[in-house]
Amino acid sequence: MDLVDILSKDQILPDLQAGNRFEAIDELIANLVVTGKIKPEHRAAVTAVVRKREDQMSTGIGFGIGIPHASTDLIQEVVGALGRSKKGVNFDALDNQPVHLVMLFMVPQGQFQKHLHTLADIAKLMHKAEFRQALEQSPDAEGMLKAIKDFGKK
Repeated sequence: MDLVDILSKDQILPDLQAGNRFEAIDELIANLVVTGKIKPEHRAAVTAVVRKREDQMSTGIGFGIGIPHASTDLIQEVVGALGRSKKGVNFDALDNQPVHLVMLFMVPQGQFQKHLHTLADIAKLMHKAEFRQALEQSPDAEGMLKAIKDFGKK
């Protein structure tokens, strides 16, 4: 599952306002509701599942990256949203550095292999310094999506 398969321009927030990881998660889930990826009546339950996962251990993996994720039976397909914070978000990351790129995704309940593969693919792509730089320097969501398409093929 490539990022380009689960993200559209509308699911990319180039200017996250969040100050901490839970605000970032809320902002990205709100985007998924607005873009029709999550039903409005499921918003609270989905948020609770992602927050519960985040409470176990921060998904701030270092290098300015956060990858909050969870499984839920409230979705039928893998969904995601990407946020960029110029000022950085306090994510309790492994390296104690602020997070600038937050890639939230959710996988339907019971699809453990897909969950692991999606997480691994996203982490591998996000660990590429040139990719992060392209996302951080893109002027808008369209530019960020182009970077995802360009690097996702490599």
